[in-house]
Amino acid sequence: MRRREFAMILGGVAAAWPLAARAQQSERVRRIGVLMSFAADDPEGKAQIAAFVQGLQQLGWTDGRNVRIDYRHGLGNADDTRKYAAELVALAPEVILAIGGATAGPLLQTTRTVPIVFTNVSDPVGAGFVDSLAQPGGNATGFILFEYGISAKWLELLKQIAPNVTRVGVIRDAALAVGPAQFGVIQAVAPSLRMEVSPINLRDAGEIERAVTAFARAPDGGLIVTGSALSLVHRDLIITLAARHKLPAVYFLRTFVTGGGLISYAPNSIDPYRRAAGYVDRILKGEKPGDLPVQAPTKYELVINLKTAKALDLTIPPAVLARADEVIE
Repeated sequence: MRRREFAMILGGVAAAWPLAARAQQSERVRRIGVLMSFAADDPEGKAQIAAFVQGLQQLGWTDGRNVRIDYRHGLGNADDTRKYAAELVALAPEVILAIGGATAGPLLQTTRTVPIVFTNVSDPVGAGFVDSLAQPGGNATGFILFEYGISAKWLELLKQIAPNVTRVGVIRDAALAVGPAQFGVIQAVAPSLRMEVSPINLRDAGEIERAVTAFARAPDGGLIVTGSALSLVHRDLIITLAARHKLPAVYFLRTFVTGGGLISYAPNSIDPYRRAAGYVDRILKGEKPGDLPVQAPTKYELVINLKTAKALDLTIPPAVLARADEVIE
């Protein structure tokens, strides 16, 4: 009897051993890196990161329990971004979230093995981040900020809300492929709207202020702020200059309008981060980023700040107001 009982106990332990081992393995702490261009206290950035973390939690990943998330902030400085990209890669994460092309580029220069999920990248194929949208093929995939065609809509929207505008300064980052590309689309449609466009290059705060001030000396001017990390870094300055010189401006993200800008037409800024959590989950479970297609936005939003419109002596046409997803009063 004792021998039989001992054999049964031993058999039970042997059967339970693989289950215990699997449980320990499933609860091992996985490591995720996050590299971003905005400051840690940036309101829009905090909302985006919160959506990413919440998305992970809904998929069973909790920071401090079964994952550890390491954050770095480049703040639009190229040297700092390269340094923090190297720091994150040295931590040996299993996947890195790269927010914007200004962070995805340095990360891909640092590693071609660590999986990278990017958000807010305008042209990952043109930038060399992926082979194609359908088959990325390397160690990166993610979510594009918008398609280039939206750049034409910004100019059309500016003409609708400010019909007297005939001159448009296009604020862009010429150091990135997306800057000239967005400007090219705007330039192509300008003649049909009887508007003249000129680039205002982003480098530093002093140059932005000088260029916008010089542009504003002539009448009937307006601005379009195209997508880039530097635009976000200098967001407050750009909004202040537009107000100071009474320049109607169309922005590429909602956060400019909530900060006092006039109008934006842009993808929902939070949704990509929930979707990015899904890609991170799939990579942690064994899928390769090169097999996950790069995805486009699923919804665009029109946001209008009526307080700013009033300060500019603009009356927003009822047809435009009716299309708005959000009106700030």
